[in-house]
Amino acid sequence: MIPLLTIVVPCYNEQEVFEETAYQLTYLIEELIYDSLISDDSKILFVDDGSKDRTWELIEKESNDNLFVKGLKLAKNVGHQNALIAGLEIANKQSDCVVSIDADLQDDINVIRNFVEKYIEGFDIVYGVRDSRETDTIFKRTTALGFYRFMGKIGINLVPNHADFRLMSKRALDELFKYKETNLFLRGLVPLVGFPSTNVYYDRKERFAGESKYPLKKMLSFAFDGITSFSIAPIRFVSLLGFLSIIFSLIAGGYAIVQHLLGNTVSGWPSLMVSIWFVGGVQLMGIGMIGEYIGKIYHEVKNRPRYAIETDLYTMSNSELVNKGQR
Repeated sequence: MIPLLTIVVPCYNEQEVFEETAYQLTYLIEELIYDSLISDDSKILFVDDGSKDRTWELIEKESNDNLFVKGLKLAKNVGHQNALIAGLEIANKQSDCVVSIDADLQDDINVIRNFVEKYIEGFDIVYGVRDSRETDTIFKRTTALGFYRFMGKIGINLVPNHADFRLMSKRALDELFKYKETNLFLRGLVPLVGFPSTNVYYDRKERFAGESKYPLKKMLSFAFDGITSFSIAPIRFVSLLGFLSIIFSLIAGGYAIVQHLLGNTVSGWPSLMVSIWFVGGVQLMGIGMIGEYIGKIYHEVKNRPRYAIETDLYTMSNSELVNKGQR
């Protein structure tokens, strides 16, 4: 049976790159259909995550002119991971398999052919993995590799050098949607799903146009969310640090008593202040770390919806599209 594929593309202020992305993905879909690898009902679903530019206007126009392109407009900006899960949930209703990819054309769209071939071979999850990070700065390359090593050390199973460029089968997505976390970190959730998986390696390109939506501040926040969403290791580390500070204080106290008995004590402001700052810093760090986890619990127990859909051009019937002037 030829699978029906949907390519989900989250978009936020991507007007500079949209037309080229739509063109390249459409050409790829046509090639795959011609080679009988996917159904001719396959689609490209662009998810507009509350863009402030002309992104949605361009998506609507393309959906009028291009049979393969559909759009999903969220009511407001909810972040990349929530926009991606929105697209996956909508696409999964009519698809046999779904590929997720960012709109900036940095991921090599040509390996989607390899994704589909691996799916046909029987793999439910196919990860797109960067073959190298030569296009990154030294700082980004070093911190990224350090992040993956650290995550592995604290027991979080991630696929190194993999972002959100992957294929998932319908049954794999059905299992993924059973995870109801508000604090989404899909790179950590997908490996928990199980099912047969494999990697496809590719070289990452420079961004085609526009600006990166992940500056350093967002990358650090994303990494911290990933750590605290999947492990309590940071709290244990703070506990260990507190224990070590107690041991250090006992040793320092014993040393002070010995010096006092020997008559060698000298009153010193620096040693007093350093010890106060050290203990105070440990306490504040511990309180902050605990507060981070409590904050995540607070968001989870409210159980608010991850997103709200304003316009769905993917699941609309042809008659509805005609009534709305889309066809």
